[in-house]
Amino acid sequence: MEGIINAPEFPEGLEWLNTDRPLRLRDLRGKVVLLDFWTYCCINCMHILPDLKKLERKYADSLVVIGVHSAKFFTEQETENIRQAILRYDIEHPVVNDSQMVVWTLYGARAWPTLVLIDPEGKIVGYHAGEGAYRVFDPMIARVIQAAEAKGTLRRGALNFALERDKEARTVLRFPGKVLADERTQRLFIADSGHHRIIVASLKDGTVQTVIGSGEMGFQDGSFAQARFNNPQGMAYDAEADVLYIADTDNHAIRKADLRTRTVETLAGTGEQSHYYPPRPGKGRETALNSPWDVVLVGETLFIAMAGSHQLWRLNLKTLEVQPHAGTGREARIDGPLRGSALAQPSGITTDGKKLYFADSEVSCIRAADIDPDGILETLVGGDLFEFGDKDGVGSQARLQHPLGVVYVDGVLYVADTYNNKIKRLDLRTRRIETFLGTGAAGARDGDNPTFDEPGGISYANSKLYIADTNNHLIRVADLKTKRVETLQLRGLEAAKPPALHRQPSRQTLEPIEVGTETPTLSLRVRLPEGHKLNPSAQSQVRVVAQRATVQGKAETVLPLRALDTPIPVQLAAEHATLDLHLLVYHCRVGQEGLCYFYEAQLSVPLVRAGNAQQATVEVAVSR
Repeated sequence: MEGIINAPEFPEGLEWLNTDRPLRLRDLRGKVVLLDFWTYCCINCMHILPDLKKLERKYADSLVVIGVHSAKFFTEQETENIRQAILRYDIEHPVVNDSQMVVWTLYGARAWPTLVLIDPEGKIVGYHAGEGAYRVFDPMIARVIQAAEAKGTLRRGALNFALERDKEARTVLRFPGKVLADERTQRLFIADSGHHRIIVASLKDGTVQTVIGSGEMGFQDGSFAQARFNNPQGMAYDAEADVLYIADTDNHAIRKADLRTRTVETLAGTGEQSHYYPPRPGKGRETALNSPWDVVLVGETLFIAMAGSHQLWRLNLKTLEVQPHAGTGREARIDGPLRGSALAQPSGITTDGKKLYFADSEVSCIRAADIDPDGILETLVGGDLFEFGDKDGVGSQARLQHPLGVVYVDGVLYVADTYNNKIKRLDLRTRRIETFLGTGAAGARDGDNPTFDEPGGISYANSKLYIADTNNHLIRVADLKTKRVETLQLRGLEAAKPPALHRQPSRQTLEPIEVGTETPTLSLRVRLPEGHKLNPSAQSQVRVVAQRATVQGKAETVLPLRALDTPIPVQLAAEHATLDLHLLVYHCRVGQEGLCYFYEAQLSVPLVRAGNAQQATVEVAVSR
């Protein structure tokens, strides 16, 4: 296949991410290039990311994918926010910030997502708008590669880019999407979405009680330690049965975690995204779902904010029948009878027992739907698909920006107005919504004038709001009376060691250390980033495995790291010995103990009996 139209070059002066330099199409001659026009709020753009990964893996030596981020919402124009989205969705290709839609216009894009295929000679050879990227482009790329190879224009060899994720320190929480506080059991459930697991902690003191899920991305039932999730979000808890229901978003499934038996099972969804329109009801595990984002329990019915199909669904927990409750599947804001209404990416849901209230994120609205299937749906506050902003007011005069979370409390809805970095208060009687917490600026300041960074989830217990402050990797706690905000300090973090998302730390072998005695003391010195300290809410440690030596009389032992200098008393059994050190270091900024960083390293330290030294120091610099 041959192209005729030259692909327009990227304009100069744009900001690039996931690469250490701006890219030019002329420098990519010889490569097949796939442009992905996206915006990070868009559920359809999220749906094609797995397709892009498959294409990148399959054609690693020939294909270069470039994300062109052409923002819908104001906050999405900011490069730092795009960088956070790249980290959250684990995007591994270069991304350019097309904040003013210049590249979008050059290529004639009209919808998110739009994909454009460019051959090795710089000609446009393919164009597709919407989902199904792999199915469309896999055969097309294969033909382009075959033709270019025959002409001698293909340049094989994978390109390496400086990814944003390699610059980031690991945190104990990673992009927590939702949070659920239960007053009756004094438990706090945290969707540690970026680590693909649920953390259960005490409401009283933040102590981690258990972790649901191995932390490895996947779709697997079984024990808490074996189960796997993929970007879990909203949760609902049944205290009588001690069961947690989980919207396993990127597995397109509803999962059930039994806190008594410590097991996870799938109730609905096949693990694959539904592409049916209109969506089809059916038996739970036989029925494909489409990005369930949040859930709420009413009696024996679990209501689901089905973001991907722009609907509300309901799951009968007795029969496990699952079916649409509101919305046709069309993306729009249409009120009226439930069956004829239209929604736009509902992403948060709550109830007063009579109505369902939900954050309809793409229309930046808060809406209400009757629980009765023969009821109606209405918009309480907000505008439409391209009517958004930050304006307090009544009904349709108010403006929000991509709200993701909502919770009902005594006639009031508290809303996580995500892209405005605020928590807002909606009086259901007057339908007036106004800012309750937050300045609008992104930040993580506690106190009487707090700041947030794209908060995505919100819950209530004990006269307090619990907020999943997603981009800050924090859980924040707000007192409803005083409006004072504090960052939750999780304790007992050893039970919630973050999983290795991409690779285990490689073992580094140090230069041999000479010692002049059979019983030298090795001092392990940890250098933290400036302004950081060891986190007092977690136990840092070093595991020592000695070869031809012992430490404290043992060949293998674990020493707590209570200070930045830790002595390791060694007994040599030969002239040449080795200590293998596995460090787990939890650290935080002084005065910001709620955000816990995690550092892991493996060192091999050769010891040689020679010279006169009685002591030696091994220094480890913890990267930020």
